[in-house]
Amino acid sequence: MICRKCGGPVSPDAEGMTKKMINRGETSFFCLPCLAEEFKCPVSLLEEKIEHFRAQGCTLFVRQPAEKGDN
Repeated sequence: MICRKCGGPVSPDAEGMTKKMINRGETSFFCLPCLAEEFKCPVSLLEEKIEHFRAQGCTLFVRQPAEKGDN
């Protein structure tokens, strides 16, 4: 998936945050830097919010399985 603004890659978390902040039915997404620019906030704030929503059990932010070798 590519960012609708810059054409860069969009992570699953960035996809979830786009849906959370703009529209749950959204089909084109922002990468985190472009989403932060749209909302005039630092990327670090979006990352904090992602972890907050994940901890609350929001299904837009499903924890990704660890890759082999990650312990």
